[in-house]
Amino acid sequence: MKMSEQGLKLLIEREGSRNAAYLDSVGVATIGVGHTGADVPPIGQSWTDEQVQAALAKDLERFEASVNNAVKVSLDQHQFDALVSFAFNVGAGAFEGSTMLRLINAGDFASVPGQFDRWHMPPEITARRNAEREQFKGTAFEARIS
Repeated sequence: MKMSEQGLKLLIEREGSRNAAYLDSVGVATIGVGHTGADVPPIGQSWTDEQVQAALAKDLERFEASVNNAVKVSLDQHQFDALVSFAFNVGAGAFEGSTMLRLINAGDFASVPGQFDRWHMPPEITARRNAEREQFKGTAFEARIS
């Protein structure tokens, strides 16, 4: 599966987009749409819009692949989008080792929404997790953060 246009729009809304490198809420050097890694320039230096979009496309491929490879059951589009957003934020390794993934693969979809609540760290991420939870459930398809 690939992330839908609506899922991508929500991911960008949740992550934000900055052309200048900055330290995120936990002190990780970041640029663009939540991009981290060795290629992030020094804090304050900038990327072009094209560089931001290229990094986002590459990152998105990686997290889509993580969800596609780890999930062994069928997902609805809104569930896939929510999981890619979640993995994008916590990292592929954290997603792949999560209880959430084990529950999904066991077909216990009723227990999955509660797993998003276990990832309210740091506290300022709570609105994002709640939005991802609602997106996964499909109860608030817009699943916007406030």
